[in-house]
Amino acid sequence: MLPTGTIINTLAVIVGSTVGLLLQSRFPPKIREISFHGIGLCTLLIGMQMALKVQNILILIFSILIGGALGEGLKLHDRFIRLGESIKTRINVGNEKFTEGLITAFLLFCVGSLTIVGALEEGLNNDPSLIYTKSMLDGFSSMVLASTYGIGVLFAALPLLIFQSSITLSAEWLQPFLSEMVIDQMSATGGVIILGLGINLLEIKSLRITNMLPALLIVVLLTLSVSRLF
Repeated sequence: MLPTGTIINTLAVIVGSTVGLLLQSRFPPKIREISFHGIGLCTLLIGMQMALKVQNILILIFSILIGGALGEGLKLHDRFIRLGESIKTRINVGNEKFTEGLITAFLLFCVGSLTIVGALEEGLNNDPSLIYTKSMLDGFSSMVLASTYGIGVLFAALPLLIFQSSITLSAEWLQPFLSEMVIDQMSATGGVIILGLGINLLEIKSLRITNMLPALLIVVLLTLSVSRLF
């Protein structure tokens, strides 16, 4: 099966990022600033909507705490930074915001609920409509982000393609483990991470939210364990 939705999504990010790069020097600073603030506020809204899907708040709390501690122990944030800097060096890019743009775009494009639900919907029912909706959102977001962070946003298209298509192609295998409750709990946990991303975008506080990514796996394990016990 060809993950058509994800391919379109990836192309939307590439096109949006390219337009953002071309307009980078032509965007009036005030327009770029207000657009960036708009993306930050909308990211907070998306995060809140996702977080409110929580069905068991204790599982979410423990997932964030355990996942965050695991991420700190593994030093995921530092590893992401080193990876981004390594890519930056290899392609000989002088943009100082390359790594920040790459990580920010990766989180925004890959942690949202539409990523998981949309990819599963395409894999199980051959319906990419949710991914098409996500493509429009990601295309606009990538344009604004690229106009601020530069070419690093464009490179987020590759992990998006790999991550989202992997979910679509393995949807049938994952289906027995992904009940409605598990998906809602994953979305809620992702929403907390997205809230953190919004806080970073608005420069309210600098949070190492990449260290919280293991929470997305922890929440699945905890939810499955609790559902089997009760």
